[in-house]
Amino acid sequence: MKFGAHVSIAGGIDQAPARAHILGCECFQIFSRSPRGGQPLALTAKLIKQFKAECKKYKLTAYYIHTPYFINYGSNNQRIYHGSVSVVRQELERGTQIGAQYVITHLGSAKDLGLEKTLTQTIKGINKTLAGYKGKTKLLIETAAGAGKIIGDSFGDVAHILKNTPRSVGVCFDTAHAFASGYDLRIAASVKKTLAEFDQTIGLAKLKLLHGNDSQVDLNARIDRHEHVGKGKIGRAGFAAITKNSKLREINMIVETPAGEGKVDSRIKDIKLLKGWRKG
Repeated sequence: MKFGAHVSIAGGIDQAPARAHILGCECFQIFSRSPRGGQPLALTAKLIKQFKAECKKYKLTAYYIHTPYFINYGSNNQRIYHGSVSVVRQELERGTQIGAQYVITHLGSAKDLGLEKTLTQTIKGINKTLAGYKGKTKLLIETAAGAGKIIGDSFGDVAHILKNTPRSVGVCFDTAHAFASGYDLRIAASVKKTLAEFDQTIGLAKLKLLHGNDSQVDLNARIDRHEHVGKGKIGRAGFAAITKNSKLREINMIVETPAGEGKVDSRIKDIKLLKGWRKG
């Protein structure tokens, strides 16, 4: 298991590897464009070459792209729905250009159509996104926190989507989201139980990446609130159990916690703690 963080691309994607290195990252995640909308920054041959050179310089071979916040495969607004299909496809193509292993996406909300119709439309949208795609970057569905009528907060819903989309689609398991959706991760026994349920419902072979975020809210609170590793409701025992679990040994983890205030970036401590539990 390698550990890393989501890092900024301010000034260009070629700035991200150095920022990841400063944090102690062994892998990293970025937005390839503004997460709030607008036209993406062009990935010129020169920029891609510089980005890859920086990755090589810092020995960062595993990196990922997160899609923008506005993705919603469940929208009743056709402009938003088709825009989501288009943008996720763009991110996959951009990922292939820079050599990213995965593109991670949220799926959106079921508030417009209701869960059954939303799942049907989401499956249709993902299949449309991947139609004719021949790139190397793979698509991952991120488990959701269950806030409102968000898509993908239950293992059952994720499994249903995966059974009806291409085999290449995998899962990014977010610890804070899963915990807020009722999947306990606080001690070794609960981690083992949750992973067994994931395996039975979805299949551990589909698990490709972890988002390692502690939770500000209690189990099954249905709210998405990230906390620094070990300082939230999951706690140190939970994260120690996750990092030491043999079934997760080959799955990398990205923290999405805030930089914090002061001279030292708080994510440095998050990554250092995780590395310590891995060794222990």
